[in-house]
Amino acid sequence: MAEIALQKVSKHFGDTAAVKDLSLTVADGEFVVVLGPTGAGKTTTLRLVAGLERPDEGRIEIDGVDVTTAPPAARDVSFVFQQYSLYPHYSVYQNLAFPLQAPGRKLPKAELDARVREIATLLRIDSKLKNRATQLSGGEMQRVAIGRALVRAPNVFLMDEPLSSLDAKLREDLRIELKRIQRDLGATLLYVTHDQLEAMTLADRIGVLSEGRLVQIGTPREVYERPQNIYVARRLGSPQINILPPGLLALPHLPDAAANLGVRPEDLVLGGEGKSGTVRAVENLGVETVVLLDLEGHSLRALLPAGESIATGTSVPVSLRHDAALLFDAAGERLPRPEAETQRRQAHVG
Repeated sequence: MAEIALQKVSKHFGDTAAVKDLSLTVADGEFVVVLGPTGAGKTTTLRLVAGLERPDEGRIEIDGVDVTTAPPAARDVSFVFQQYSLYPHYSVYQNLAFPLQAPGRKLPKAELDARVREIATLLRIDSKLKNRATQLSGGEMQRVAIGRALVRAPNVFLMDEPLSSLDAKLREDLRIELKRIQRDLGATLLYVTHDQLEAMTLADRIGVLSEGRLVQIGTPREVYERPQNIYVARRLGSPQINILPPGLLALPHLPDAAANLGVRPEDLVLGGEGKSGTVRAVENLGVETVVLLDLEGHSLRALLPAGESIATGTSVPVSLRHDAALLFDAAGERLPRPEAETQRRQAHVG
């Protein structure tokens, strides 16, 4: 496997800047997920790494080699697309074997057969090798598509929302399988998605894209707990973070620059002390219950502790767990909490 390095890469389509001054490194054997909405530049980033597009500016390296202008065939990457892209008249075996039969790559029959069966077993589709692609379920077809990428044992795997067209149960199953396979192979994998759950569960690190720019990159915990700005805070977390006026929950010692307060639903406490809000809706999601509240004209979402219930129309005090708020300035950038800044200075002096 190999490291991927993008250095100040930009790509325009006419007047539209799809990728802007993007610098990103994916270490050898690392699983990096690029997260962002439609139009953020996710797919363009993958196509640039694959060589399907050429950057207007910047440099792309794979395994320390400059491949900025190299054709796709010279990059030794495998690309898994959102759609399955299988040959419908081929069997599963033939689909998996096809990449190994390309000119210049033909393997001895016994070696090819061993490789196909190894990958089929890894993906748990070895019982389907004789089936035509049209006889498979959606999840099985996507496993074959992933297998076509794996069978070549390339330096780098690129995946463009490969699970987005599947139902929720299949997505969950394949997320688990994909992470297992990546760990087993020690694969270098760059994966793009708009699905925060995929990002949080799959990634070693998450990079958040906004309009072609990399806003923040870090471990899932870092990005969730210390988002760079409101945009990043809203990209991770379900239910979504509450963005409120700083005075709504009467927090002490707020800096003058604080224009918005970010509060995760799990950090709101219902009952006890605090201003009273009115319950407008209750969503029972099984493992958790989401409560939609109105507090002085502002909508908030909170999580109800397991085993508790609450009725619509109830008036309930709302407070915040200690030191749980995120502070943002008028531009939406995160501010340090005064307590955290004091602790940092004390640690530095010590």
